[in-house]
Amino acid sequence: MLLKLFGVFLVVLVCSAALAQEGDTTDEPILINAKDDGYRGIWYYNQASNDEYVYKYSGGLGTYCANHIPFCWYVPEVSKTFFTYGGTTKDSNRKLIHMVSYYDHMTGTVPRPTILLDKKTSDAHDNPVINVDDKGYIWIFSSSHGTGRPSYISRSTKPYSIDQFELIWTGNYSYPQPWYMPGKGFLFIHIWYGVGGRSIQMMKSADGKNWTDRELLSYIGVGHYEISAPFKDKVGVAFNYHPTGLGLNYRTNLYYMESPDFGETWKSADGTVLETPLNEIVNPALVKDYEHHDPRLNVYTIDINYDKDGNPIILYITSLGYQSGPANMPRTWTTARWTGSEWDINGSIVSDNNYDFGSLHIESDNLWRIIGPTETGPQPYNPGGEIALWESTDKGKTWNKVRQMTTGSEYNHTYVRRPVNAHPGFYGFWADGHGRQPSDSRLYFCNDKGDVYRLPVSMTAEFEIPVKIN
Repeated sequence: MLLKLFGVFLVVLVCSAALAQEGDTTDEPILINAKDDGYRGIWYYNQASNDEYVYKYSGGLGTYCANHIPFCWYVPEVSKTFFTYGGTTKDSNRKLIHMVSYYDHMTGTVPRPTILLDKKTSDAHDNPVINVDDKGYIWIFSSSHGTGRPSYISRSTKPYSIDQFELIWTGNYSYPQPWYMPGKGFLFIHIWYGVGGRSIQMMKSADGKNWTDRELLSYIGVGHYEISAPFKDKVGVAFNYHPTGLGLNYRTNLYYMESPDFGETWKSADGTVLETPLNEIVNPALVKDYEHHDPRLNVYTIDINYDKDGNPIILYITSLGYQSGPANMPRTWTTARWTGSEWDINGSIVSDNNYDFGSLHIESDNLWRIIGPTETGPQPYNPGGEIALWESTDKGKTWNKVRQMTTGSEYNHTYVRRPVNAHPGFYGFWADGHGRQPSDSRLYFCNDKGDVYRLPVSMTAEFEIPVKIN
């Protein structure tokens, strides 16, 4: 126990030392603030697999990854859904450019997107996420994969405008999940690699420029992948963990914790106050032990949403292993719902890749929806596929596929994102791309009926109407 406490103490010291070097912007002109003439997403791959699937995962990953949240934010004051994505240049499908735009629900148009910055990498783990504060300013958090590149925070110079941004903060973080809480500021959940693995960390800021010290929330085994979501005044975080000695392709177990007081205290779903940082495999935040399941299952977290009473519902995929292909089937879309007294866990939708990512919409206690690439695509067993709309009227026990939203596609569709305050007219946002080789990548959105629209790849006007494809 003394060794574990000493280890946590060292982690806190490392975090504080690293933060001493963060927070200052530089004189280097990081931001571009120019207009592009169309919507083009980045193509990315990770880890060659030396088989017919070519990579562990790959494709059009402009809205990747699962642990970057959120990509879009609906603002009723101006009837616009603002969004960000990992774009690329005309002469490349691999150069990561951070892009910002919006869909105008009044006119049904999109403007030429804003080129925010060149991330100087081809790694889609550096994709951005978005927030909108209570004064209407748009915030872009530009991530980094590990500690080798800087991360940035930028803010629009005018409310509800994407025309000009200013650099607010420079430092380092990975897998960003900032949540602007009106009247309080930002509660920023993220991963930090500074401890030698993926530790779940938290920072807070009233103004987005001055941040508290980084606070370690959990570091079990060799780290985690996390997802999070707010409900009124609280923020919930769900995560898996990497067992020591098995490598980072193995991730198992499901955990959940929440804070009702802007990160001052953290609790399990049943209200048990947690002693953070978490460092034990078995602790009160454990939702489901998949490490000792027969067989042991990998866990890939996807989304968190809440019922009307604020009870969390976690969406995730379980599989037999990390490699692509039929050997690790079934890959089961699973929900864990807190009933108020226990976790109710169900899953019946099956797709063909661990990185088939979709979104969970809770419309009412009697209507849940999943939108995601659950159907086999043109590159089977690679990430994504054809998009389908599923509904459940019994809290996730059974699901009915009410519509296949894309068919006969050239590329796999990937990573359907759920907007904050989702408007029925912009209900999901994603990209496509070839699952096994570099390709161009287009951006799409859908409405709540499952109609699909493609954003214009090449624009001749300042504003254009997206093309309905299905």
